[in-house]
Amino acid sequence: MGVPLAERIRPKTLDEVFGQQHLIGKNKPLRRIAESKYIPNMIFYGASGTGKTTIASIIAENSGMYLKKLNGTSSGVAEIKDIISELDTFSGYNGILLYLDEIQYLNKKQQQSLLEYVENGKITLIASTTENPYFSVFGAILSRCTVFEFKPLEPQDIEKAVIRGYKFLAKEMKIEIDMGGDIEKYISETCGGDVRKALNTVELSVLSGEAYAGGIRVEEDTVKLLSQKSSMRYDRDGDSHYDILSAFQKSVRGSDENAALHYMARLIEAGDIVSLSRRLLVTASEDIGLAYPQAVSIVKSCVDSALQLGLPEARIPLAQAVILLCTSPKSNSVITAIDTALEDVRNGNSGEIPLHLRDCHYDGAEKLGRGGYKYPHDYPGHYVEQQYLPDNLKDRVYYKFGNNKNERLAEEYRRKLRLKESSQEI
Repeated sequence: MGVPLAERIRPKTLDEVFGQQHLIGKNKPLRRIAESKYIPNMIFYGASGTGKTTIASIIAENSGMYLKKLNGTSSGVAEIKDIISELDTFSGYNGILLYLDEIQYLNKKQQQSLLEYVENGKITLIASTTENPYFSVFGAILSRCTVFEFKPLEPQDIEKAVIRGYKFLAKEMKIEIDMGGDIEKYISETCGGDVRKALNTVELSVLSGEAYAGGIRVEEDTVKLLSQKSSMRYDRDGDSHYDILSAFQKSVRGSDENAALHYMARLIEAGDIVSLSRRLLVTASEDIGLAYPQAVSIVKSCVDSALQLGLPEARIPLAQAVILLCTSPKSNSVITAIDTALEDVRNGNSGEIPLHLRDCHYDGAEKLGRGGYKYPHDYPGHYVEQQYLPDNLKDRVYYKFGNNKNERLAEEYRRKLRLKESSQEI
């Protein structure tokens, strides 16, 4: 049994595949492609164990084309050239269907070596990737492919595969498999939508089960031990990492402390408190900002405490920071202001600094027209009206006071200063 169970029971037809019905269900796009036997260039995007390789293999088999397989983790230009060299042979006369697994691991040059042959139709490409292809795949390749997104399997779909796995092993090993409790359901719910991981647990549970006359007993405690932490998809370099962080910040921004704590728990369970801490610090300024300026200091203190404590104690100050931010008033006036200013600068909309604001601490400054600056501290309320922006931007407004208590108070204070200044001028 050197071959993994997932490989031994890999579906041979689309009807045997569990899940991905949005792609392979009746009258759905991949089913129609498979049935037409006309294979376009495609990229399958999704997490591990969601059926990308299985469906690609079925489509390739149905096409009748000469199939070659490469894996981006172990292949390079040399392997690609070997495939290209077969194009003019008898086997490659009608073109080659290349299944390229983990295409994201090929660098730009390696991907480019395929481009000419994908473009002229001599190679039909089916590529798979666990990372967002719009970031990880060379643009010229991407533009010539249709992207299909594979979703994590639902527990009810995985449970069918788990049952199939136990039945297959019982038949293969010619034994009875006695399972207590809802083992199939437990495995299905704790594998994170990864059917391959679920089937690995099935096989290990049988191999480590308690033998008795004519069979093996699979205990629930054994299954729980084998599947620990398997329910969570997390890759610090992959999409899951950024998806969880994105969901976390959006939950904080949306004032949903329960959702934020959930995504925080995923990060903590993965041991990644550094990314969590960084996201908390930026969120305090980006989404709470001037509505509650003290939040930055409090969050910084919580983060410092967490990093000093380490896990598991770090979870407590970090949770404090999360709940504080979720329940705080919100304002995005800070990020809106700086991004608007940056947009002007990047677009070349800047202009000359007013003469009275330029450095005049040198001999000859007056001759160059420098001077005339009004020192605000010499005036009532430490405020005096004068132009600070360049002439072409003098009326530009970057910062707009947010609709919250703190910023309304600041706006009112500013208004009173200006009223006072104008009345003195009169």
